[in-house]
Amino acid sequence: MRDESNRLARRLDRLELMDQVASAQKHSPSPAARVSAAEVPALTVVKLKPRVEPAPRVDTKVDVVEPAREVVDELAASAPGKTDRDADEVDPGVGDQIFDAGLEALKTGNVAGGVEKLQRFAAENPKHPKADNALYFAGLGLMGLNDYEDASRSFQQLIDSYPAGDAVLEAMLKLAECRMRMNQPKDARVIYQKVVSSFPGTSAASLAESKLGVLAQNAATGSP
Repeated sequence: MRDESNRLARRLDRLELMDQVASAQKHSPSPAARVSAAEVPALTVVKLKPRVEPAPRVDTKVDVVEPAREVVDELAASAPGKTDRDADEVDPGVGDQIFDAGLEALKTGNVAGGVEKLQRFAAENPKHPKADNALYFAGLGLMGLNDYEDASRSFQQLIDSYPAGDAVLEAMLKLAECRMRMNQPKDARVIYQKVVSSFPGTSAASLAESKLGVLAQNAATGSP
């Protein structure tokens, strides 16, 4: 029993020693913590600025080379602008004088001369504001010369070239009259019907309706 008591006492001593060591380890600082504050170097916050460097220079110089003469001529020919006909057209003021001269010739009895002036004026100045009127009065002069075929061509040219012109309605009526004079009542009827359907309520449409009535009577009686 004495031996057992001694063994237990030694064991108790070992346990107490182990407990003391564990307690000492628990409350003692770590190795890193045991380093003195003097041994830790002081840290300084430094703000770094980006390094600014100029961008590399790019050579923007371009040699100017004159195009070949053939290229310039080709571009000039294909570019939109005045055509040769535009360049040949007379000044509007001068054109008015030519137009008035043609009308004056018709009034003074020089019908053939007036027609020639007006036709040439319309051909050389198709964009002039009075070009359609020149064709109309030229057609009237040709009717005065009993040249209904050429008169028809003048009126038809006016209708085709200037459908929005102020002389188109009168030209259609005169064209139908030429067809009647040329013994072409069917063609005249078509023109009168177009006037009625395209320009209802106008005085031209009323006149065309009356002409259609005459044509209907002639067709019923067999008159020309």
